Amino acid sequence: MLAAAGRRTIDALTFLGEVSLIVARAFRELPTFFGRGFRPVSRVLLKQIYFTGVQAWGVIVVLFFLIGALIIRQIISFAGVEGAPLTGKVLAWIVVRELGPVLTAVIVTARSGTAIATELASMRINGEIDVLETMGIPAARYLIMPRVLGAAAAVALLALYAEVVAVAGGFLFGAMAWGISLEQYNQGIVPFLTVREAGVSLFKSFAFGLIVAAVCCRQGLSVEGGPTQIPIAATKGVMRSLLLVFLVDAIITAATLS
Repeated sequence: MLAAAGRRTIDALTFLGEVSLIVARAFRELPTFFGRGFRPVSRVLLKQIYFTGVQAWGVIVVLFFLIGALIIRQIISFAGVEGAPLTGKVLAWIVVRELGPVLTAVIVTARSGTAIATELASMRINGEIDVLETMGIPAARYLIMPRVLGAAAAVALLALYAEVVAVAGGFLFGAMAWGISLEQYNQGIVPFLTVREAGVSLFKSFAFGLIVAAVCCRQGLSVEGGPTQIPIAATKGVMRSLLLVFLVDAIITAATLS
């Protein structure tokens, strides 16, 4: 039993080390972005941002508008209309501090994480990565850096957009249903939305994007065997990404609570 626990611990530490190395390689390749091979690398980067961020825009709008409305509905049913300042405070606290970054990361994991792991696993099995390396094209620069940094930037922007939609949606629903004024709403939101809170939310979102992309890159690039390993790599990428996202979220939240 102790031996099995020891092996699992070693495997977990090895996995975390490999993911950290992928993130480090992505940042290490960033200074060479405008060097030789700029066009193909920039195309991969823009494609990743477009797929991760722009194409998820519709889902984010609908989901977070409903979240804002539902949170307001629950708070009003508990505290009443006279507790309108509380509605803004609770909505901002829930969405900005936790739900915005985490739920955005979950959506991106389900959409883009599976795509990254599947694409890289397919390239590995078909020998395309070996061909790139034979041609002198570094895998870290062409495959890892644009996907990791592109996904991280897209998650950060998506989370920011999601938070704005949720806060605005909550106000619109509260104003139409109970006549909550903008002044009442702002009494709960404005004092809470400090630069520190916005910074923590942005940091979380960017970190989650790095985690999702790096884990899925690792799973895709480490595939061995035949095509049947591709869906397994995608599944492992999603599950391990989500596990790390929630773990890092708990660590950051505990470290930033005042």
